[in-house]
Amino acid sequence: MSLSSTSTARCCVRALRNSSRPRPPCPASSVASQRQRRVPSRRWESTAAAASTNPKVSSIVDQISQLTLLETADLVSNLKSRLNIPDMPMGGFSAAAAPAAAAPVEEEEAAPAAQEKTLFALTLKSFDAAAKPKVIKEIKSMLGLSLVDSKKFVESAPKQMKEGVPKDESEKIIETMKGLGAVVTMD
Repeated sequence: MSLSSTSTARCCVRALRNSSRPRPPCPASSVASQRQRRVPSRRWESTAAAASTNPKVSSIVDQISQLTLLETADLVSNLKSRLNIPDMPMGGFSAAAAPAAAAPVEEEEAAPAAQEKTLFALTLKSFDAAAKPKVIKEIKSMLGLSLVDSKKFVESAPKQMKEGVPKDESEKIIETMKGLGAVVTMD
């Protein structure tokens, strides 16, 4: 066969594979058709067989699949509270195991220090209308927000600015904001 007749034969074979009419049996084409008919297993098909064995589980899965995203989140939180499942940090089990082991020792040492509060939450309570642009600029630089977000933040006062701020730093922030015409409290 020449090169052009070989390519013509390949085109004919492809056309035969793609046609919907029955083909004559051919050993080479039957192997190819078996490969083509093979459907990759899908994950949802493999679990459907396992779920259909128990009708109770199957009905629960059907009900859950019909929930909206908000309803699903509510379901998860209710299950966590009813089954006493703690929220896991994003690190996984290994990251949670190390702090849990050290926690009892720290709790005993932290009990006397709990008398004196060292970290505070800062809340923007109010501001002067004339000083609004200055307060927005300060909030923008302090919190790293965009100008639009800073404006929305200031206009929605009272609102918590920062949490877990050391006492000396929080006093500096309060004085700075007070100089601009804003009222910030330390909780």
